[in-house]
Amino acid sequence: MTHAFYIDTAYAVAGVITLCLIAWVWLDGRARQKELAELEASGIRRRSARPAAPSETGGQA
Repeated sequence: MTHAFYIDTAYAVAGVITLCLIAWVWLDGRARQKELAELEASGIRRRSARPAAPSETGGQA
């Protein structure tokens, strides 16, 4: 076994791990977006969303 073998193997392992992490983050992001869409469809809104106008809530400003 040569020095180049170890270097190439290290780069290959690092590349595979990096690709796995990218795929994991991407798939998790899609899952969270789906969950947010389901919550918003059920009427639950995000706190960062535009606040409702006083006339929409029935309260006073």
